[in-house]
Amino acid sequence: MGIVSPVGSSLDTAWSNVCEGVSGTQLIEDFDTSSFPTRIAGLVKDFDVDTYLTKKDQRKNDPFIHYGVAATMDAIADSGLEITAENGHSIGVAMGAGIGGIKTIEDNHNKMLEGGVRKVSPFFIPGSIINMTSGQVSILQHITGPNLSVVTACATSTHCIGLSARSIEHGDAEVMLAGGSEYATTPLAMAGFCSARAMTTRNDDPAGASRPYDIDRDGFVLSNGAGCVVLEELEHARARGAKIYAELIGFGMSGDAFHITLPPADGEGARKCMTAALKDAGIDARDVDYLNAHGTSTPAGDIGETTGIKRAFGDHAKDLVVSSTKSTTGHLLGAAGAAEAIFCALAIKHQVIPPTINLQNQDPECDLDYTANVARDAKVKTAISNSFGFGGTNGSIILRAVD
Repeated sequence: MGIVSPVGSSLDTAWSNVCEGVSGTQLIEDFDTSSFPTRIAGLVKDFDVDTYLTKKDQRKNDPFIHYGVAATMDAIADSGLEITAENGHSIGVAMGAGIGGIKTIEDNHNKMLEGGVRKVSPFFIPGSIINMTSGQVSILQHITGPNLSVVTACATSTHCIGLSARSIEHGDAEVMLAGGSEYATTPLAMAGFCSARAMTTRNDDPAGASRPYDIDRDGFVLSNGAGCVVLEELEHARARGAKIYAELIGFGMSGDAFHITLPPADGEGARKCMTAALKDAGIDARDVDYLNAHGTSTPAGDIGETTGIKRAFGDHAKDLVVSSTKSTTGHLLGAAGAAEAIFCALAIKHQVIPPTINLQNQDPECDLDYTANVARDAKVKTAISNSFGFGGTNGSIILRAVD
């Protein structure tokens, strides 16, 4: 697994900070935000792109590609997988993004307005399109198996992971590198989310701004980052003596068919998604120990997901331990699902459930156990991770400890 995030760009650092409740939200200093209702974001600070890409390749590619390549390269290193001319055809890449290269789009548009068509970079298009993380990884690593990107807003990387597992099941590949990346803290993207009134305006308290399930929540924190997991057919992994964090046993998808940005109040899309994942896994709702929620800190979203969880898990919902790690990382959009799948795998490995921080005054309509403020030692054999996106697209994956 590999991660680039506002709370750290190594597995150990990110996991430690998430469990300790360290927030990655801070004031934006890259551009003048004085006229913006929201002036904070989850920014990546401890990242050295020189470790992963040459100066030439850096200039050709948007920062979301930098992050995606880094997370994928780190995941390959963590897996111990050796990619050779002999096995490259059996390995695939599925790294997506929700928005993609919006910084490169903005920069080149400004160059054209200021200096004309000739000022637009010849690398503008290939350096901003969403599938180029997968493309760059395949080129750098000589991977010739499936090469694709799923784009489903904030469900992107969860869908990339789930569909990659199915690619392995169908024999398209033996190994898939799957996840997503995002760099959307740009003036235009921030302005768009501000206009939609989707983000928090708690600018005077960055660390306390993302507060899922709290009665005073007022929107999400926009964040940058990337996450990638190496998926393998189980016997293939065992045959090479791979380090195995968990087994992906279930994947579910659904559509709300309701609204372009809001979930239905009854949580029906979320319920269908989680129920489909449970059915795919062949397990009972009572078998799930931990749920990493989509939990973005929006007024409607947190209630809708809570309702969906209660409908999907029935009586077990009151015993299910839930948390939103977005309270620390903010919302990584297309990269969120991969980061949260990683946190689920680490919860299984370490038998620790990370907290939902800033939960000071729990919303009565959000009435589950959200692991408020402090991490919890707990038996975690099976975990589910939810990701929901604009357009009403939903994804859930289920991970289980390997005996």
